[in-house]
Amino acid sequence: KELISFVGEFGHARVPSKFPQNPSLGAWVATQRKSYKRYLKGDSSSNITVDQIQLLNKIGFEWECISSQPWNISYEELVNFLKEFGHARVPKR
Repeated sequence: KELISFVGEFGHARVPSKFPQNPSLGAWVATQRKSYKRYLKGDSSSNITVDQIQLLNKIGFEWECISSQPWNISYEELVNFLKEFGHARVPKR
């Protein structure tokens, strides 16, 4: 449910593993990604099922989330910030 809420709010399922707004969701996502990598390698310690993989794929879950966003996504976020605040001086924190 938390992942579905994230998708509804942000429009994508690229949850970073360190997600300050919801650390437990970030940790859960990191676990799913690790389990999926094990699954792909045929590692029996993977506890993710084919059904779970299909459900996550269905909502656009990204199995590899690169820490830096693609340029165009960051640009869109900057444009939205500019519209909301009237300037592009984005604070670091």
